[in-house]
Amino acid sequence: MSAAPLEGLRVVDFTRVLSGPSCTKTLRDLGAEVTKIEPPAGDLGRAGVPHVGTMSMYYAQQNAGKRNISLDLNWPEAREIVGDMCRSADVIVENFRPGTLARFGFGYDDVVKINPKIVYVSISGYGQTGPWRNRPAFAPTVHAETGLTDILQKHYEGAMVEPRNDACSHADVYTGLQGVIAVLAALRHRERTGEGQYVDVCMAATMLSVNERAGALLTGLDVKDEPYALSANESPLFELPDGRKLTIASSPVASPMFLKYCSMMRRTDLFTDPRFASATQRKANLESLMAEVKAWILTFTDLDLLQAQVSEAGLAIGIVRSTQDLAESEWAKDWGAIVNVDDRDGGTVRMPGPPWRFGSSELPAPGVPYFQGESNSAVLGELGLTEERIEALRTQGVLRSRRSLSGAFD
Repeated sequence: MSAAPLEGLRVVDFTRVLSGPSCTKTLRDLGAEVTKIEPPAGDLGRAGVPHVGTMSMYYAQQNAGKRNISLDLNWPEAREIVGDMCRSADVIVENFRPGTLARFGFGYDDVVKINPKIVYVSISGYGQTGPWRNRPAFAPTVHAETGLTDILQKHYEGAMVEPRNDACSHADVYTGLQGVIAVLAALRHRERTGEGQYVDVCMAATMLSVNERAGALLTGLDVKDEPYALSANESPLFELPDGRKLTIASSPVASPMFLKYCSMMRRTDLFTDPRFASATQRKANLESLMAEVKAWILTFTDLDLLQAQVSEAGLAIGIVRSTQDLAESEWAKDWGAIVNVDDRDGGTVRMPGPPWRFGSSELPAPGVPYFQGESNSAVLGELGLTEERIEALRTQGVLRSRRSLSGAFD
């Protein structure tokens, strides 16, 4: 096996919380050397619960394996150190509000003067320019602004006691992945041309791009009662005889899917049932249609046989599992989907493993989640600073480090 795909790539990480850290964590897991620069106040992700000892599991999941230095950019000495890091970097990723790093002299226009080949990626809620550029952005607010929250409310309608947001931070993690794509594309461009470049990655635009029903919604077509796209959000849940829950991907209201449901159950008589002759009629008689499917599923005690018959019709089933249940499955153990990560308190915690298998590249082992400023001496030593100089910077307050939740600096 050869080296990891991104081995030798140097990434300077000015990110915090989720969208940026998930981007640079992916780069790290592909072999890049990522050095996170943490401000004195610390990454807000360190406050995420639960904790093992003084380490936040939320922070560890997004940042394990990244070296960490912490310094106060208000000091000219700190800016000199970071300038030296940027000068030798291949990639910079940041997700502050537009213009924040430029105030310290580390915007793209500043860095490109000392490192013309730099690939510089900025992640923000609404882009670096335009009327919304200065708006704070978190996943729930971007979900609200870009249609996801509206889709959820319309889908659940009266089923919720009160309106609720989605449980997961899709806008952050999807945008982090788009940031990775941007880095890889810009590196390919640099390989061809010798030129680095700046890339602006936008959470709002990301959420539009991943909305598979956006084209139909934007065009304003009247689909009557047909579900949009392939009706993923209307895929029904069923119960097996042993009490387990499962879903079949797609709704029987959708015309193409109704035909597959009938084939799955081998119920050709339903093709001509007037109650189910159109999407409108199937929606009006959904309770009766679902009763037919539920009764059919309850005839199966062998899950493999059920899966085979569903697959024969071109559909798929999925058992409703908790994250913990999935971790104990045969699939997770075969794939290596769960890895043990040092918890920095004498033990290990379980975290998601990599989603890739490379035929000719060996990925790095799971990384250690660093405490704030833990790599100060190592990184500054690589830049040529003596131990005496590093200690002087620490005493001066330029360098920061801490391990406790109390906020006290070491």
